[in-house]
Amino acid sequence: MLKKEFLEKGYIDEPAAEGTDLKVEIRRMAKEKDAVILAHYYTVGEIQEVADFIGDSLALARKAAETDAKIIVMCGVHFMAETCKLLSPEKMVLCPDLNAGCSLADSCKAEDLKKFKDEHPGYQVISYVNTTAAVKALTDVVVTSGNAKKVVDQLPEDAQLIFGPDYNLGSYINEVTGRKMLLWNGGCHVHERFSVADIVRLKKEYPEAVVMAHLECKGPVLALADVKGSTATMLNYAQQSDKRQFIVATEAGILHEMQRTCPDKLFIPVPPEISEGGVGCSCNECDYMKMNTLLKIYNTLRYEWPQVEVDPAIAQDAVKPIQRMLELS
Repeated sequence: MLKKEFLEKGYIDEPAAEGTDLKVEIRRMAKEKDAVILAHYYTVGEIQEVADFIGDSLALARKAAETDAKIIVMCGVHFMAETCKLLSPEKMVLCPDLNAGCSLADSCKAEDLKKFKDEHPGYQVISYVNTTAAVKALTDVVVTSGNAKKVVDQLPEDAQLIFGPDYNLGSYINEVTGRKMLLWNGGCHVHERFSVADIVRLKKEYPEAVVMAHLECKGPVLALADVKGSTATMLNYAQQSDKRQFIVATEAGILHEMQRTCPDKLFIPVPPEISEGGVGCSCNECDYMKMNTLLKIYNTLRYEWPQVEVDPAIAQDAVKPIQRMLELS
């Protein structure tokens, strides 16, 4: 039986026996329990190394749904585990730490979106995949940073649209499509704080480098970028490009996979802006993604907890905008 302290904390930090090789034990239990381990690009390298699949959130959820695994371990953040459950309702979905939230998802509460919808009758809601299941249930179509333009382009030109929660992504899509979507004022705590001054400095220091930026970044950052897109877009570009140096404006965890697949290339992370009185850091990291650890994964497999569930009534509506996105993209 789980200790009360674990239930209250939302994760298990019980120490492993002395001498335990956590990576070996995680893989052993995954095979024994018929579990598939998913790791987002923004988790630390050692977690990516132990995973069956690494990638962006929706791609991981779809990959898990295609497997015969009985258990899904989503090493990312909570909304990603919810998405796994939406696409694989018959499977057990585990999240190593229930506290691993998302500043972007948290910026749009379902009750607030419902009120906004009521104030704008006749509008369709386009929600970024980085949202809770409850928000997806209020949504007409979900998009990713990789397919948002394609989906929006297929909607009627006279459609009245609400886009949320990422203001920066919505603003970019408005710019490239000529739409005038109403934008929710939400953002990612990582992508909001990239330093424009440091990008300018790095461009001078590495004049041959390609600047790559995620679409969740602010406009001034995107204006300096040679490549704008999703994490997967940037990774694919780096793999296929004959360029040797890349300045990267997204969460620093992606550098592990970039370096692994392109060992002869140089990837330079853009640092965050330094807050007043603060100390500079060479990387910009997601605090929530870094809540995933090998010990927590080991324990979540061992105890098959914490499990993530989605209310069936919410799930029924939340999966529909995902299905519509897949039809349009």
